[in-house]
Amino acid sequence: MTTIPIRQVRPTHPARRLPAEWEAQSAVMLTWPHRFGDWVEDLAAADTTFTAIAAAISAREDLLITAADDDHRRHIETRLAAGGADCARTRIAIAPSNDVFVRDHGPITVTDAAGPLLLNFRFNGWGGKYRHADDDALTRALATQGVFGKTPVEDVDFVLEGGSIESDGEGTLLVTASCLLSPSRNPALSAGEIEQRLKAELGADRVEWLHHGYLAGDDTDGHVDTLARFCDPRTIAYCQCPDEGDEHYRALRALEEELKALRTAEGLPYRLMPLPWPAAKLNAEGERLPATYANFLILNGAVLVPTYADRADGEALRVLATCFPNRTIIGIDCLSLIAQHGSLHCATMQLPQGVGVPA
Repeated sequence: MTTIPIRQVRPTHPARRLPAEWEAQSAVMLTWPHRFGDWVEDLAAADTTFTAIAAAISAREDLLITAADDDHRRHIETRLAAGGADCARTRIAIAPSNDVFVRDHGPITVTDAAGPLLLNFRFNGWGGKYRHADDDALTRALATQGVFGKTPVEDVDFVLEGGSIESDGEGTLLVTASCLLSPSRNPALSAGEIEQRLKAELGADRVEWLHHGYLAGDDTDGHVDTLARFCDPRTIAYCQCPDEGDEHYRALRALEEELKALRTAEGLPYRLMPLPWPAAKLNAEGERLPATYANFLILNGAVLVPTYADRADGEALRVLATCFPNRTIIGIDCLSLIAQHGSLHCATMQLPQGVGVPA
């Protein structure tokens, strides 16, 4: 068994910084869908989506995939080879998992004077909605296998999902009150105590709380990565619903007004980039699914954007090309992901430069 260094938890961490997603990355993590969970009915479609994501990632940086067992690993290897992924840049580890949304059960990486540090926050199935024991144990299981090399891992006794926080890399966090103040996550803590915990663990100077906006079909209690995203320290892309007849219209208008009132650390208004609004996507039971263009993933040299076979897809790609003029914009069909109430960003977790993923 590989011994992984574990740092002692300190009450405050003034030297820590949560990198922005557009900073250099060493790898991206995926937890591949398998036959043991909720994905079994949509497994073929999910395989296709994950293969496309894997090919786009491995063309630009390393890829770390978690498989359920050896049979699953061999299946993934076949899919990757057929789908044009760079297998030489891909590592497949084996660990049990409940779901694919590694954004929320994977490690959150901060940096300090000693280098990168993987924070292993608690994951409780988005407030106890789903089985989650394997997902909660996944980061530690991978670390025990030596998957992260010499990068230390610190367990944090605090429920926090990666999709619930946005960092500008300069000390500002963007979060939603509906998620972080949910009584099913950290019920013993007040809003002020939660904010102080975020600042301490992630090295943030400011926490900007959003109190409006939601997405039908979302079961995260309103993760910020479905609604509003930093594109650089002065730019926020956000969901805008122009249809007054749509159930989201008022909440997203209120979100837009909140964003207009926000100021940078220098006291300046943000450059706001409204994303188009796709037509309603429904499942077989007629329930609306959480289609959002805000759930994009920034890579080294590229941005992967979820698409939904919708006429607004092209406009979403155009807006994000304006936000990221020096990166290639790549659309990924994510209809299979929203069928399970997540999208592209939810299914991925970046590991910043300096985090080792040895072959």
